[in-house]
Formats: sequence, structure tokens, C-alpha cells
Amino acid sequence: MRTAYLTLAAAAAFAVASCAPMYGPGSDPGMSSSAPRQCFFVNQVAGFSSTDDRNVYLRVGVNDIYHVQIIGHCPDIDWSSRIGIQPRGGGSSVCTGFDADLIVPRLGGGVDRCLIRSVRKLSDAEAAALRNRP
Repeated sequence: MRTAYLTLAAAAAFAVASCAPMYGPGSDPGMSSSAPRQCFFVNQVAGFSSTDDRNVYLRVGVNDIYHVQIIGHCPDIDWSSRIGIQPRGGGSSVCTGFDADLIVPRLGGGVDRCLIRSVRKLSDAEAAALRNRP
């Protein structure tokens, strides 16, 4: 009887372990574990622009720009004049993909919630190039 319980416990532990991600908390798949987290606070977002329905650039503070990619597509993001950002889990910062949703007003009324897939702070050179594009 005891062997059956041990076998059941071992099987349950294996099942839970096989569902766990292969990367540590707060890191994105494909990023090295030595890469520093590049977080921003939602209340510091001062503006945004979008090149299409999957890529959004957030101006944070005075000089920082973050590139945010959306899972799937986010209708009307490239036409919207305003967005909201709602962190998941009750915090007020966004550090990695899956930390927040973009809240985008629909042209006909209502809103779309678009899950953020990835977040990356642009380098100074990338930010300057984005600011200087026509």
C-alpha cells in the first residue's frame, strides 16, 4: 500500500515538473539568464506609436522607448490616439512579456484587450533612429 502512495506521489511530482517552464521567473524564453530585466512603471508611459497591429513603441519618461510586441494582432492599435496598459497580477510595472495587456478602444465602441508577448528597451541609438524617422 505504501509503495502505491509513493508511486502516486512521484508521478504527481513528475507531472507538475513537466509543466513548469524551462526558464526562471521574470525571464523570457530565448533570453539569457544573465540579461538584466528592463522594467518600466505603467504610470511613467508618456506616449506611444504603432507601426502596425502587432508592434507598439512606448515612450517612458523623457528618453526611454520600449518596443512591445502583441500576441496575434491588436485591431485598431495603429489608428488609436490613446491606449491603456493593465499589468497582470496586481503590480504596477511591466518587465517581460505576459506581464500586461494593452487596452485599446475600438473604433465602433468598446475595447480590445491585447496580451503583450515581449518587452524590450531600445538602445540609445535605436531610440534616436526611431525619433528621427520621417
